[in-house]
Amino acid sequence: MNIKPIYAFALVASLSACATQPMERLGLAKQASAADHSETCKNVTEQEIAGLFDRWNEALASGDAKKVVANYATRSILLPTVSNKPRLTPEEKEDYFHHFLANRPSGKIDMRHIEVGCNSVLDAGLYTFTFAKTGQHVSGRYSYTYHWDGKDWLITSHHSSMMPEKAPPRRGKKTH
Repeated sequence: MNIKPIYAFALVASLSACATQPMERLGLAKQASAADHSETCKNVTEQEIAGLFDRWNEALASGDAKKVVANYATRSILLPTVSNKPRLTPEEKEDYFHHFLANRPSGKIDMRHIEVGCNSVLDAGLYTFTFAKTGQHVSGRYSYTYHWDGKDWLITSHHSSMMPEKAPPRRGKKTH
């Protein structure tokens, strides 16, 4: 069987169109083509990622909820420590931090684990907050995910919760 080149091209084009049509109807063709584009990854060190918490903590120290919220991507989620309500919009986050900042919190990392990916990172571990207004210390678990937006690392998700188990009481020296 001898097929002329022009007919062979038409046959291949027809078969290709038939094969991709169901994918396009399902929206899968766009996903596959987006995956074909290579992404340039931002080089970053674990030390630089650790500094992102310091930046966030400095925003807390300012007492300005807007400065704290500036650390979050517009499309992000905050699952806060002392509220049952997930905060999705900048306004919802600002409302939360307005109340949180009233006790003048300051955070300190007790233990952390950092995972670096291509333009996204995870910083998770344990931290302790000291509230200057009340003198209270609260230990908690945290996770931040950050995404590089081309200019800055912004928080895309932030989960914080108090430790579920009470710390054992400290034992003093016995005197006889």
